[in-house]
Amino acid sequence: MDFKDYYKILGLTKTATTDEIKKAFRKLAIKYHPDKNPNDKLAEEKFKEINEANQVLGDAEKRKKYDELGENWKYHQQSGQQTGGNEQDFDWSQWTDKQGGRTGQHTSGEQFNEGDFSDFFENVFGGRFSGGKQNQQRTFKGQDYRAEMQISLEESFTGTTREIQLDNQKLRLKVKPGVKDAQVLRLKGKGGKSVNGGEDGDVYITVHVLEHPHYKRKEDDLYCDISVDLYTAVLGGQSLIRTLGKPIKITIAAETENGKVLRLKGMGLPRYDKENEFGDLYAKVNIQMPKNLSAKEIELFKELSTIKNTSNA
Repeated sequence: MDFKDYYKILGLTKTATTDEIKKAFRKLAIKYHPDKNPNDKLAEEKFKEINEANQVLGDAEKRKKYDELGENWKYHQQSGQQTGGNEQDFDWSQWTDKQGGRTGQHTSGEQFNEGDFSDFFENVFGGRFSGGKQNQQRTFKGQDYRAEMQISLEESFTGTTREIQLDNQKLRLKVKPGVKDAQVLRLKGKGGKSVNGGEDGDVYITVHVLEHPHYKRKEDDLYCDISVDLYTAVLGGQSLIRTLGKPIKITIAAETENGKVLRLKGMGLPRYDKENEFGDLYAKVNIQMPKNLSAKEIELFKELSTIKNTSNA
């Protein structure tokens, strides 16, 4: 059997760092993953080859032995056999577990079918097995999927549900009240299928809360403008204000100035995943000047102006 250049398989050189090996493996594993290449035998073989290369180069001791042996691995193997397994030439035992099987170490954080190693790997790193090849199966988590969805501010206030289509299946997503713009929701186990019956991938959905024509949002607080007529602002009274829940009446104090901000505690958005907790609503007063005044109203305003000027004299 031929020597396998694991560095070349991962597109690296012998000087590659541990991080470079890990990144190269992850990139290639995603590219040739069976979920992305269904019924593609070439991709499947490539996928196994990539995993095998990572199993060696991702382990410091295996990589060291691999670098030492290089293309002369057959010479070392033959020397070990001719001397009866002389440890000075090649100690097979350091590469096997106590039961005579392969070590199960993997440093990449990924999992794969350990029974899919090549004969090269078996001869160099697999040791000798009294009962033949060990067929212990390891799983490879399925691919994660990502999607986006839009909801209104009202839906963020009340919560909502959505149905999304993914891989010929309908998924029902429940959005809790108070969800924020750009918040990512997770559907566990609804992503790509795993290899060897392991854990399926997840679906991550980024929520975009659309802008509202009346409210501005900051975290769980809402900001809006409220129109108050001049007479109410001067004399005081009540004004109707709409919230995301329902319209309510609020008291306007006498001599309220234009631009004053009123705080309505607990009238903002629900705090996500926190029962009976809400942000606040901040309403900025915009005083509306009266228009189309009658002759009598103009006369009264003049009278008021005269009284005000006299009192200030």
